Amino acid sequence: MLTFQDIFKSSFLENIAGVSLLDMALALLLAFCLGMFIFLVYQKTFTGVMYSSSFGVTLVALTMVTTVVILAVTSNVVLSLGMVGALSIVRFRTAIKEPLDIAFLFWAIAVGIVLAAGLLPLAVLGSACIGGALLALVNRKSHLDPYIVVLSCDGADSEQTARAFLEAQVQRCVVKSKTAQPGAVELNLEIRMRGPDTSFVNDLAGLEGVRSAVLVSYNGDYMG
Repeated sequence: MLTFQDIFKSSFLENIAGVSLLDMALALLLAFCLGMFIFLVYQKTFTGVMYSSSFGVTLVALTMVTTVVILAVTSNVVLSLGMVGALSIVRFRTAIKEPLDIAFLFWAIAVGIVLAAGLLPLAVLGSACIGGALLALVNRKSHLDPYIVVLSCDGADSEQTARAFLEAQVQRCVVKSKTAQPGAVELNLEIRMRGPDTSFVNDLAGLEGVRSAVLVSYNGDYMG
């Protein structure tokens, strides 16, 4: 017959002392702080179309959840094997729209793993270096990014005039696609601007034979 003494001697209750309360509290507190740091860096470096605050909250939660999981794994070898099997059946169907979001997800997971492993200096200094690198690389001057100019002209003569004017105003000008019809020519040109001033587009649209000139931000995924 099972007694209370047998219950208290069970291996399940013995696992309670596997990780001390102080270690758990410290790890979760640091995970929350570093998760908030990752969240703030995400806010400062976001360059997409629609900002999702829920994704930022997910980064904080993911850091803390990973810390909890790794703490449990490091305290019990048998539990680590069972957790590997349990996590192997998890499938995520949400599509990642921005490639940079993948870096933030892996960053949050890595911080949780490193914190739970007890490598606190690595987690803090590593996060500081990663955050500084992202802020420096992403928040550079926007005019250095490529842009697309959609140019509509009446014919070949006005096309040559417009292209010559545009090439004189920008650092780089490359034709991405061209559509020609009787009495109409449409060009998609990739440009690199010399500065943030876009008044040259107004002058371009005012040239004789130019029907319209449109400047569009270009994210690097061109589809002609």
